[in-house]
Amino acid sequence: MINTILGMVGSSLLNILAAIGRVSLYSFTVFSHLLKPPFYFREFGNALFQIGWLSLPVVGLTAFFTGGALVLQIYAGGTRFNVEAVVPQIVAIGMVRELGPVLVGLMIAARVTSSIAAEIATMKVTEQIDALITLSTHPLKYLIIPRFLAGIVTIPLLVGIGNLIGILGGYLVATQTLGFNSSVYLQNTYDFLQFNDIFSSLVKGSVFGGIATLMGCYYGQHSGRGAQGVGRATKGSVEAAAVLILGANFILTGVFFSV
Repeated sequence: MINTILGMVGSSLLNILAAIGRVSLYSFTVFSHLLKPPFYFREFGNALFQIGWLSLPVVGLTAFFTGGALVLQIYAGGTRFNVEAVVPQIVAIGMVRELGPVLVGLMIAARVTSSIAAEIATMKVTEQIDALITLSTHPLKYLIIPRFLAGIVTIPLLVGIGNLIGILGGYLVATQTLGFNSSVYLQNTYDFLQFNDIFSSLVKGSVFGGIATLMGCYYGQHSGRGAQGVGRATKGSVEAAAVLILGANFILTGVFFSV
């Protein structure tokens, strides 16, 4: 019994380490081809549109409702200690430092990562990737690099917009429902935020965008055959992207805000 349990644990550990190694080698390959020609500007532009612009509605709605709910929660908790006046400051720092980047990253993982994985996996199943190779087109340069760069570029912009919309949602709830003074609320928000808060938020967005697109591309290219292979690749890509985004958030928060 003990040998069986140890064997199962060892096998699982080896599988995890092997997966980490495969992803690391794939990431290294992608980074090594970033600056090598050719570069497909049309694919890059299409990726910017798909990842950035089409993700804006869901990101905006998520941030707006989160900011409003955050104000209600902080106000309800603050009334217990008579510190309702700090609501603008806590909402601002909560949205910019943590909730904005993480929520945008997770929404991108749900929307973009799954889409990329399903698209590339379907191309693999239908042998479109093999056709690219036949036409002397490098699949990594044509499919992966444009999407990866688009994720790095657009997600920080989405994070910035999401932060603003989240703060706006909190502002509307606070001023229209809870009776906060409009000018005082905005002034407290402006005075409390620092450059490091905004910079860390944008850096997190760039890292999360790279993770989300990279996982979609990796699982898409390494999918199994058939409809089940496409489904497993899509599911695995979202799971991996979400876990890695949360892990990267923990590490980056420690780097930027460690005492």
